Order: sequence, then structure tokens, then C-alpha cells
Amino acid sequence: MDEIKLRVEGVEKSFPGVKALSNISFAVRKGTVHALCGENGAGKSTLMKVLTGLYKADAGQIYVDEKPVEIKNPIQAREYGISMIAQELNYVSELSVEENLFMGRLPVNRFGAVDWRRVRREAIRFLKEEHLSYAPDQKLKTLTVSDIQMLEIIKAITNNAQIVLMDEPTSSISEREVKLLFEKIHELKEKGVSIVYISHKMDEVFRIADDITVIRDGEVVSTDRAEDLDIDTVIARMVGRKMENVYPKETVPLGETVFEVRDFRAKGIFDNISFHAGKGEIVGFAGLVGAGRTEVMRSVFGLDHKDGGKVLIDGREVVIKSPEDAIKKGLIMLSEDRKEYGIVPVRSVTENASLASLQNFIYGGFAHRRKERESVKEIFEKMSVKTPTLDTLISSLSGGNAQKVLLARWMLCQPEIMILDEPTRGIDVGAKFEIYKLMTDMVKEGKTIIMVSSELPELIGMCDRIYVMCQGLITGCLEREEFTQERIMMLATGLLENAQKGA
Repeated sequence: MDEIKLRVEGVEKSFPGVKALSNISFAVRKGTVHALCGENGAGKSTLMKVLTGLYKADAGQIYVDEKPVEIKNPIQAREYGISMIAQELNYVSELSVEENLFMGRLPVNRFGAVDWRRVRREAIRFLKEEHLSYAPDQKLKTLTVSDIQMLEIIKAITNNAQIVLMDEPTSSISEREVKLLFEKIHELKEKGVSIVYISHKMDEVFRIADDITVIRDGEVVSTDRAEDLDIDTVIARMVGRKMENVYPKETVPLGETVFEVRDFRAKGIFDNISFHAGKGEIVGFAGLVGAGRTEVMRSVFGLDHKDGGKVLIDGREVVIKSPEDAIKKGLIMLSEDRKEYGIVPVRSVTENASLASLQNFIYGGFAHRRKERESVKEIFEKMSVKTPTLDTLISSLSGGNAQKVLLARWMLCQPEIMILDEPTRGIDVGAKFEIYKLMTDMVKEGKTIIMVSSELPELIGMCDRIYVMCQGLITGCLEREEFTQERIMMLATGLLENAQKGA
């Protein structure tokens, strides 16, 4: 008989206006990966917060090694051998790599002072074991989202945890890093560690999971061995319906060029970047993590410095020195890191959504709150944002719904050109479809979209053209009839030119 490491029995949790969890029950076997699948808002992240003591369950019981436990806070969870990698990265950008690795558990010497020599020694060892080249005293603000995600993973698994909760651990890391993570998970399984794994990437789930529990609307739909299921069955159980036509791409007549970037360059980051996009067009940007796609878009939007280059809108050169300049020109950008550059966690969903368009709701120096709420409510309904009330704090929403609030923020600005950087990162298949549909509706209205994504299937499914970057350079531009994952990857790794020469 299988040894059960973690058991959840009848767990329930409610918030004002919504029941997040209802009679949740499942068991995690020792030394296995147990995947939790469900749409954003299904209750997965709420359950993780109950298991780590961030939330107190209204009812139910948690068992560790078949013994009932009461988890009142994260420190107590760690004492029971439970560690978590959160979907929203928990780090302090001004602190160093080593300080973030040991945050909350800094070792002390016999005099009660922090043992910084041990911190440095242990940090160097962890980084070396994980084949990461960062310096222990390097500040996190100098690292990419991908780098920080890998450090969060290391921090979780170096706690000697026996139960590791992973909430979208691969949402911001490269395929090479995913491979390293899966190797680490295999090592943990060999040591008898149990993994509770949340991911919206179905191919990933079936690569790694031993058991799969599907949650919908706060309730357990099913628990099965992974070998007894297929992707279509899991998706159908998640959304309560069959998903047809995952990419709702429609043929839209393409108009004249409305957005053009010429010879953008930033020393040591990217060089000679030139691209254009037409009215009603979705233009994709592909490339491996670190290729420079996000850095280019941030510079275009006025967030980061550039050494040279021009931006043209409707054939005329425009000067963009700040995001405010860009917004005034009808250009917006949805950032890939919603926690660092998007949400204001202590504010409501309404305040977060209206933040970039407040001037539309101010008359005679006073805010017209009624009009603001009506506008936000209308855009939320259009985008199927799930929130208990318009006054709910955005920090209490699921990752996917928080992302849709940020997208709603930019929709309220009524932009003509939209840069969407990883718009579906950490979002389930149902919510992805809604965002794809919204993108299609926008280009049908004549808007222009630049879509940066690490997911090749969605670029191929939604784009009219795809630019590919490698090491700060554009290595190719593909028309729709030329799209293949293999061709994009060869351009992204700088191999296509060599392959063509050898042909």
C-alpha cells in the first residue's frame, strides 16, 4: 500500500461574497509528483495558502504522515516540512542573492549575530550545485525574472522540505532551466520528497506528474493516476466543456504600416533592431530567455535607456522618453512581471484598472467615482474578470484574474498600438482563450498588437508575422505560411543561417 505523505480532508475556505474552497479532499503519495489542475480562480492558490498557514481554513483537516496538524503560519509549515514556491515571486530587489536565499532563516553564531560567513559559503555551494553563475552579493534587481524564478526554486528546496508546493514554477524560465528543474524534482522524488505541482502547461504536467487532481470552482472534480488520463480529458474537466479551436485567429484585412522602429540599440543589450507592424496586425516576437525581446520593448515604451534609434507612428517620428509620452501617442505596454511593474497590491481592482486613465474620470479637480466604476465594470464583464466585488483588493485575486485586470487597465486607455509582453504567462487554458479572443476583437477594430511570448504554439496560432531574436539581434522575420516551431527555434539559436549554408 502506498505511503501517504500529505492528506487534505474536507477543507473549506470562504471570503466575503465568494466560497473559494468547498470540501477539498485528496492525498499525496510519498516520493511522487501530484499535479493540481484547474482554471484561474478554481481555488488552487488559495489551497496552497491554507497548506502554508497564510490562510486559516474554515473547516476540514490537514494530515502530514497521517497525523493531524494545525498550520497557523508559514514558519510552522516549514517545521512540518512544507515549503512553497509561490506563483508571484517573493523577493526584495534591493537585497543580494544570498540575502534573498536565506531570508527568514538567517543562521546566527553563538553570540546571536548573523553568521555572514556561513551565509556566503552556503550560497556559493547552492549556486554551484545548481549550475548558476550569479555572484552571491549580486543584487536581485540586476537579474531577469527567469533568474529570480530559479533562485526561488533553490530557496524552497534547500529548506530540507519533505513536501514542496510548486505554483507555476516554470512560468518564467527557459527550456534549459525547465530541464534542470525536472532533474531536481526527480532527485527529490528519489529521496522520498513529495511534490504538489500546479501548472497550466498540460504537456509539462504529463511529463512529470504521477497523480492528477482536477479542481473546478473550488471543488475537486477528480483524482486519477496520470497514466489513466490524457490532455483533452483533463482540460474538459477543468473548464467543464470541450475546448475547440484553442487559438481563435481570424483573417483580418491588414492596413498600412502604423508602427515602425528603426535601428534601436543599447550597448551590450541589443543592436540594430528594426521592425514594423500594420493596422489590424498581430506581430510576434520569439526568442530564448535573454534574447533581448523585453529589453527592446521597454526601451521603445520609454521605460529603459537606449543609445539610438527612432520610433514612427503613422509615418511620423515621435519622441518617447517615458511611458507617459507613449500613452499620449496611443502606445501601451503590458509588462511580463505583473508583481514588480503592474499591480498595486494594497489597492482595489477598480483602482488598479483605472490607474492609467484617471484623467478620464476627473472633472473640476474631483474624481467622478461613479463613472470610473461603471467603466471598470463594463470592461471587466467584457474580459470575464472574476472578482467578488469592485472593491476587492487585487492581491486577493488569482494570478490569471490579476493579469486580466492589468490588461483591462490598458484597454481603458483606448490604445491604437499594444505591446503585450508574455500576456498569458501563468494563465489557464480558459483564460488564455479569452485573452486571445480579446486580441482578435482588438485587431478587427483596427488596433495593432506586438506580442512577445516564450510559448511558440501561441505565437504560431495568433500572429500574422513573427520576428525572432537571438543575443540582442533580430535573426529573421517569418510570414504566416513559413511558421514552424523548428524554423523559429533555429533562428532563436542562431543556427538557421548555418543550416541554410549547408543546404
